[in-house]
Parts: sequence; C-alpha cells; structure tokens
Amino acid sequence: MEGAEPRVRPRTGGDVERCVRVLADVHRCDGYPVNWPERPDEWLSQASVSAAWVAEHGGRLVGHVSLSRGSEGDLAPGLWSERSGVSKDLTAVVSRLFVAPQARGHGIGALLMGRAMEEARGRGLHPVLDVVASDTSAAALYERLDWELMATVEQRWSPDRSVSIHCYTAPA
Repeated sequence: MEGAEPRVRPRTGGDVERCVRVLADVHRCDGYPVNWPERPDEWLSQASVSAAWVAEHGGRLVGHVSLSRGSEGDLAPGLWSERSGVSKDLTAVVSRLFVAPQARGHGIGALLMGRAMEEARGRGLHPVLDVVASDTSAAALYERLDWELMATVEQRWSPDRSVSIHCYTAPA
C-alpha cells in the first residue's frame, strides 16, 4: 500500500458493500467476526450505530469502525458504570473495528480508534468496548493505545456455548 497516508472519513451508504467485502477477507484471515452474520450489511449498520467511519489507503477502502449505544449483549458499559458511578447511558461502545489484512502495519487501526474516541468524547460519552479474548491482535492494539482491561467475563452466546470476553475502557 504505497502512496498517500491513510485517511479516515465518515462512512456513507455507498461504502457498506465494500466494507462487507473487506470484512469477509478479515473473517477468512482472522475469524472476525466469530459468528459470520447472515446479513453482514445489516450487522455493520445496526440500529444502535450512532456513527461509523472507514479508512482509505492507496485509493482503497481498507478499514471500518463504528460507535454505538450499548445494547443488551455489551458488557463493558455496565462494568464502567459500576466502576465510575456514572450511568452506563454516558458510554459509547466502539465496535465493528476491522482492517484489511493486506493493509495492516500502517497505523490504520489506531487511526480508526482515535476517530471513534474523539467523537465519543465530543458527545460527552466515555468510550468502552468488548472483544473476544481469543482475538489477541485486537487486544494488543487496545493495550498499545493505553486502553485499560476492566475484566474478562464469560458470556453465554447460546445454551451450549460460552465465550470469554475482555472488557476495555478508554484511557482517561
């Protein structure tokens, strides 16, 4: 990926199809998301998403991140609320972060995270996130960016499946 520096911009409706293609590459390479969604376009554009961005590098869409309100399955907002004594309604969940395998090593994940954090803070919200514990490369990124691991929690995804989830909070 030679050429101009990577840039982050708001996601548009026209980007979703390209995001799904990049997400499919990420899923094949890394297994993210763990459970491939039946409708990946809807998974990226869920109702709770309040903002989303894409990264471009070398003229290609190479990454994505979104910011959303906490939903029933999100553990980090509740943990942060208990810890801080502030309503979990004052959190924003950073989610749907992925970078194309061939575009890694250019700081794109950090750029996307920075944009989501900036937006959350601009809205007076505290950024948090959940990640499956097996996603060690994502956890390494968050820790390089000084996110704090609040807890690792077992979450039941189905009657016969539990998954370990790392819950992170953004640096102060």
